[in-house]
Amino acid sequence: MDPLLGAHLADWLHLAVRWLHITAAIAWVGASFYFIALDRSLGEPEDARDAARGVGGEAWEIHGGGFYRIEKFRVAPARLPGSLRWFKWEAYLTWLSGFALLVLLYYADPAQYLIDPNVMRLEPWAAVAVSLALLGLGWFAYDALSRGLADRPLALAAAITVLVVLVVAVASALFSARAAYIQAGAVMGTWMAANVLFTIIPGQRELIRQVERGSGSAGQSESTGSGAPPRARAEARPKPEPTAMKRGKQRSVHNNYLTLPVIFAMISQHFPFTYGHAYGAVILLALMAAGVLVQHFLNLRHSGRGEPLLLYGAAGLVIAVALVTGPSLAPAQPLTGAELASLRQVFTARCVPCHAQRPANVAFSVPPRGLSLESNERISANARLIYQQVVVTRQMPLGNQTGMTEDERDLISRWFRSGARPLP
Repeated sequence: MDPLLGAHLADWLHLAVRWLHITAAIAWVGASFYFIALDRSLGEPEDARDAARGVGGEAWEIHGGGFYRIEKFRVAPARLPGSLRWFKWEAYLTWLSGFALLVLLYYADPAQYLIDPNVMRLEPWAAVAVSLALLGLGWFAYDALSRGLADRPLALAAAITVLVVLVVAVASALFSARAAYIQAGAVMGTWMAANVLFTIIPGQRELIRQVERGSGSAGQSESTGSGAPPRARAEARPKPEPTAMKRGKQRSVHNNYLTLPVIFAMISQHFPFTYGHAYGAVILLALMAAGVLVQHFLNLRHSGRGEPLLLYGAAGLVIAVALVTGPSLAPAQPLTGAELASLRQVFTARCVPCHAQRPANVAFSVPPRGLSLESNERISANARLIYQQVVVTRQMPLGNQTGMTEDERDLISRWFRSGARPLP
């Protein structure tokens, strides 16, 4: 296949998969947020007859020009409705499309983004194998904790927190800074999807089977003309066991609290000042903690409780991260005229092969991000981006295919920190 055509098709494949991933994630996150908010805002049934038929809570809502009355049964209705809406494909599609992106961006060419020789020298196959192992082992560890500590929620929350710290530490010790963030998010995203697949949905299916068995026995009793009064026949029905329902509810709440941390991990690749920092792992954990605090505030607010200290704590964490990641205010010594001329040659030799209107690198039909560095004006206009990508995160040149040296990176750093003077 022609290299240009291959690169073009790859770009469209990335676009389609990312579009699907974002769309499915919006649907999944929206459903999670809605049902947790609904659960927290339910009130006691106003009509005693509703309580008698098993309704444990209700809520009135208005949306889209109409009124809605939502009921939640304590366990299950006596008979199932003819149509029952399931919420599962949003979760499955989010994980599948996210895994496809992991393959396209990190596994297809691990040397580009997954591996950083300065962190750990891994063979490409080994890096992919370790990444996959972390996804699987992370789930087994989380699931074991959730089962073993199911009746001790505070201990379980502490154990999951420790596990998250461990996942971030291991990922940061093995992969590039950018990949470590994505790996941590992928591990937790796997927990969320696996919760739906292995716990929530099977529990709901078991609950349905129990209701069907109970309805069937009641229906048979009525069809044989039993002389027992209706109340006695109803009491004779086997009552559904709520254990599976409670376990599914617990995992659903876990997913709710994991949502904002995972979202940040997924978008972090656009913010190299976070993952590229020397304390990148700590920054990731701090921002994830801020997300959990915000989510807890929202959940309490839906229950009618206001806890502004949670928001203050989240804001404090974000501000602390902003201060830590702030640039050094000490100006660097300005470059001499000869050094500026050398820097221009660095950009020409190391950056322009890809970042040109007609890239010499056959992998690109157009310059990445539409950024051409062929003119001094374009270099000066994108000084901050160049500094982040070349010095802070060291992601550029891509895979260091053009062989940029440490002295050249230091030259770019000094140029930017001394004011990014125009090049000759």
